[in-house]
Amino acid sequence: MPKNPNHPSKGSRITVEPIRDPKDIETIKRLLKNRPRDLLLFVMGINNGLRAGDLLKLKVSQVRQLKPGQSIAIREGKTGKTNILMMNRSSYRVLQRYLEQLQPADDAYLFKSNKGKNQPLTVSYVNNLVKAWCRSVNLKGNYGAHTLRKTFGYIQRTVYGVGFEVLAKRFNHSNPRITMRYLGITDAEVNGILLNEI
Repeated sequence: MPKNPNHPSKGSRITVEPIRDPKDIETIKRLLKNRPRDLLLFVMGINNGLRAGDLLKLKVSQVRQLKPGQSIAIREGKTGKTNILMMNRSSYRVLQRYLEQLQPADDAYLFKSNKGKNQPLTVSYVNNLVKAWCRSVNLKGNYGAHTLRKTFGYIQRTVYGVGFEVLAKRFNHSNPRITMRYLGITDAEVNGILLNEI
């Protein structure tokens, strides 16, 4: 039986990609328009750059009162370091619709699973959701839960001109080289700068 080319060999891992085109991001938002929980997960994920596992631990009470420009401290599950979740206008608008439509209790998980009493979604479920969203809009490549975080970094860098040093700090990476690798800087992109005239 041929080996699955999308399955990592022992000791290695599959690399997922960011969503690179802002038009594709808008298409996914439209796709999720009538799914308030999924839309909030997507919008918060691409606007904060936090790991999916850290977003999934959030309770409604932690974000219900946040206004644009306000933030809460969270402890990252992977590193144990403190980070922040910032509420920007885009996340705020989607959160308000979510609260209005679903009217969740304060002690409910923000990204509650439909199974069980009050359980959050799992990272592997988010992985499958993101893959399905990207397939639905005909994106080619490998996508998963980390796509949300990588999309944040990619758009910050390419659209807003944020440097790798700042992104490394946001991602709690020890140095910008890790961030460059994480965001999948391609040879074509590096070679493209050679066409810039000085």
